[in-house]
Amino acid sequence: MKTPLLTRRSFLRTSGALLSLPFLESHARAAAAANSAPPKRTLAIMTNMGIMPRYFFPEAAGRDYQSTPYLDILQPYREQFTVFSGVSHPGVDGNHHSEKSFLSCAPRPGASNFKNSLSIDQLMAEEIGPKTRFSSLVLKVGKNHEGTPSTTRDGVRLPTEESPAELYRRMFLQGSPAEIHKRVQELKKGNSILDFVRDDARSLERDLPARDRSRLDQYFTSLRELEQRLQYAEAWEHTPKPTVAVPAPKDIADASEVESQTNLMYDILRLALETDSTRVASVYLGPLLVTPKIDGVKNQTHALTHHGNDESKIAELKRIEEAQLRSLARLLEGLSSVKEGNGHLLDSTMVLYGSNLSNANAHDTTNLPILFAGGGFRHGQHLAFDKKNNTPLANLFVTMLQRMGIERDKFASSTGTMSGLELA
Repeated sequence: MKTPLLTRRSFLRTSGALLSLPFLESHARAAAAANSAPPKRTLAIMTNMGIMPRYFFPEAAGRDYQSTPYLDILQPYREQFTVFSGVSHPGVDGNHHSEKSFLSCAPRPGASNFKNSLSIDQLMAEEIGPKTRFSSLVLKVGKNHEGTPSTTRDGVRLPTEESPAELYRRMFLQGSPAEIHKRVQELKKGNSILDFVRDDARSLERDLPARDRSRLDQYFTSLRELEQRLQYAEAWEHTPKPTVAVPAPKDIADASEVESQTNLMYDILRLALETDSTRVASVYLGPLLVTPKIDGVKNQTHALTHHGNDESKIAELKRIEEAQLRSLARLLEGLSSVKEGNGHLLDSTMVLYGSNLSNANAHDTTNLPILFAGGGFRHGQHLAFDKKNNTPLANLFVTMLQRMGIERDKFASSTGTMSGLELA
């Protein structure tokens, strides 16, 4: 007999403070099962300036593919990642606007009436809830740009954290009792404001027509979710933070030191995953509006992506993209070095790396460069799909959701799970 399920909205509408709910027997069983193995995690990294196809994609498909200049940088981890070609988001165009939809798959991001939708990382964060101090981390490397592919259920872009030092402080520095008390009072004040808003809205409810009552119901659900997040945050304020042997970092102020900035952010992110401070994170590698300090590079990244097939500019851009891949290799090394259970941190962490553009010179939003590492899958292959009739990248997202223990068979433009990707 199947256990009846409450709808998400009816649960939120009828429940009291979730922290005061009894710990149900079914929850206890699920927790015991989860505790027998490391938790599943997801890290999504997007570079918004494309990755030059000629240096990224292998010619042959399968496990015996010949490596490429970019994949050579990741050679020590070849058996721990899969390369995808022939994948994209159907209906997602709009040149650079496509970055908005990288994790949501929402179509027509360049249209004047575009409305974004829930991104895959935030859906995971919703499902995981308060199991970790931070339901998700939304991070950025690069100045002077506000973009992030992480969006709420209403399609609103989430603010990003670009300071590794501040991120470290939030995760690992406990603060004095007075500081903790102040933060708790601020959270309680937020709850009081919500009570006032809810009471004010309820006075209108009985006089509204059915359609408007439905909209108000959605509004109450949003209030309830926010109230629960405030309650969870208050509970975590009273929970001691984990201790780490790594000293607090100092931010790298020089925006041209992009490789060092990326490495530092990845290092702190690895600590976040290692200490189970979060299980979901996204990193936005934004455009460089300064010339990066990389040997052989004399121009800004964005200008170089519009290289017009000038081989000297292509050579400079290649050096920048190689630096990005070196940072990724360093991250995979760090995740592989942390022992967890019978394996390593990378075994339980899915790492999605790619771009919303393929050939940025042409603003091409098809045949996206996608690399997928870790997570306990049988990697070491190039999964090549039709380059003209692309497979939805959302199929990979469905596979990732299921690996996170979220029972979904559909997300956005998906047509199923990602074929050819199997567990080890």
